[in-house]
Amino acid sequence: MGQVVVITGLADGMGRDVAKLLARSGDTIAGFDVSAAGVASLEKELNEISGPSAKKHYLVPLNITDRPGILRFRDEVLAKYGRVDTVLSNVGIGFFSPFEEVDLEAALQCLDINIIGTAAIFQAFLPTMRRQAGGKLIAMSSLVGQVPFPFESIYSASKFAVEGMVMSLRYEVEPFGIRVALIQPAQVSTTFAAKIHKLPPENSPYRDRARRFIARDDVLIKSAPTPLQAANKIARIVHQDRPAFHNQVDFMSTVFLILNRFLPVRLRDAILINHMDIK
Repeated sequence: MGQVVVITGLADGMGRDVAKLLARSGDTIAGFDVSAAGVASLEKELNEISGPSAKKHYLVPLNITDRPGILRFRDEVLAKYGRVDTVLSNVGIGFFSPFEEVDLEAALQCLDINIIGTAAIFQAFLPTMRRQAGGKLIAMSSLVGQVPFPFESIYSASKFAVEGMVMSLRYEVEPFGIRVALIQPAQVSTTFAAKIHKLPPENSPYRDRARRFIARDDVLIKSAPTPLQAANKIARIVHQDRPAFHNQVDFMSTVFLILNRFLPVRLRDAILINHMDIK
């Protein structure tokens, strides 16, 4: 018997591929995304995968910042399926800027979506998981949730916060049979980075180093795992009864997290600065 899996941010990229992989393995997908067109096309694909008469999946257009909407979605999912086995918080946006030049209102939106969005979907389904004495809560973090990268201070802050929140949450919910896990990709060859990479103004003292950072990132993305390769690893984590707490989907994440744990800070920083060509 397959799982009922809730996924946020599933209209494209890794979220979309994870949803299709899980549907092919017999799982039922309930999820949402801000893109109505993406949700509609994915729901059609999922129902084709599961069989023309199945219509077993439930997807809706919804913004993660719509807190009452999330609660309505929860109630609809539970009325339809009676349970939820796994919640994968995949929704998130990036943020790239020298800290001195950060638009703080835009930064607040990033923190709201990435941190409070994760909190909202977990909090919505926790009472049900607690009553059913089981379930998994999986949050999409990032390498920068432990290894902060320059020009990504706001995004790093959001992922550091997600990791701290989930680490704390784990102690509270494991006595009820609820497992908690983090997924920490470094780079995946999607358009995620391209959407946020924007050079500072001509007169910015950070412009040259930001330009070199973007150029180096563009090179690294070409050899990064594809969304489907990352999704295969994420799907395996979803299917594990007792997933590890920290999970990487690419070699670079694993290397940098090991270096972060064991190297002296000055040496670690020198490697990072050299790696991203921003001396």
